[in-house]
Amino acid sequence: MNTEPRIILLAHGSSDQRWCHTFEKLATPTLKSVAGSRIAYMELAEPSLETIISEARKDGIDTFVIIPLFLAAGRHLRKDVPGMIDELQATHNVTITLAPPIGENPQLGDAIRDVVNQELERQKQPA
Repeated sequence: MNTEPRIILLAHGSSDQRWCHTFEKLATPTLKSVAGSRIAYMELAEPSLETIISEARKDGIDTFVIIPLFLAAGRHLRKDVPGMIDELQATHNVTITLAPPIGENPQLGDAIRDVVNQELERQKQPA
């Protein structure tokens, strides 16, 4: 069994492919720089957590870290996702760690500030 954890970036999911595309674009730097990392959706879109875990098991991966692309730990992260994790661990004999949502990381606040400052500078440019 492989002891290197597989990183899964977890987004909520949507039936609107434009929404999914936004998160896939956001995930691209991580997917390119963290070997084996994947994006998964909690619901309404594919690939699901089940799909990612099942595929990884075929490659011998048995340890996962889920990084939620959520701003805060609401009901989904307090109840729904832990329930999904319990079921996936039992079904696939894997270990899954749920990290805090990205919104709890102070670096995200810095990134938002930088985006706001960039927009303010863009607004100063003549049309």
